[in-house]
Amino acid sequence: MKHSTTQQTRRGRRGPAHRIGRTLALVLPVVLVLSGTLAVTRVNWSGNPSHSVLTASDVSSASSSSKAVQRAPQEVLRDQLLAELQEKNPGAVLTHLQQAVNGRPSLARHCTSIARALGEAAVRMYGASRAQSYARPVCDTSFASGVLAAHG
Repeated sequence: MKHSTTQQTRRGRRGPAHRIGRTLALVLPVVLVLSGTLAVTRVNWSGNPSHSVLTASDVSSASSSSKAVQRAPQEVLRDQLLAELQEKNPGAVLTHLQQAVNGRPSLARHCTSIARALGEAAVRMYGASRAQSYARPVCDTSFASGVLAAHG
């Protein structure tokens, strides 16, 4: 008999903390499922970045992924020189290419492709004969071969 009265006494002594705990045990899984469902609905499943919604958690992942997608130094240099070609003549741009390669020797292996791209762009801007007049032996005459490739 004493055993049954002990159980009743214990049950009777459960207070507000026990009720809060039971409520949390029932409510917390529901809240977690709903928040997970809402998070999934915020993901851009279409693959089209123009329809995406950027959330706070995406900002940190976007900044870390942008570091992984940094452009190579030769691509940055090529784009800078092509932009400079819009404002200056090819001779000045070739001088800057040579200075960049002299200042950063690791770019030397990319000098040929950059000079060739500059030659092709110069033909589009100036025409073949005028672009050829700017040719000089920067990166083994790659500028001239770029002019020739764009003209022919």
